[in-house]
Amino acid sequence: MSNNNDLIVEYKEQIRLLKEEIEELQKSNKSKDSANKRCLQKLEAATSDLEKANEMIKDLKETNQMLVEHP
Repeated sequence: MSNNNDLIVEYKEQIRLLKEEIEELQKSNKSKDSANKRCLQKLEAATSDLEKANEMIKDLKETNQMLVEHP
């Protein structure tokens, strides 16, 4: 009977350790998700800035061309 109790105690300990590992993995996953969201927001902002800059360059080239053709 003692052998069965030892097994039960060992299984309970393994379950406890597995639950702790699951909690750590879930926390880590949440942290990575948050980091990914921040990176995505930065990328979206950078993309928007790049699009605005490209549009400004296009407008400046058109203005420059008009000035060259009609001084």
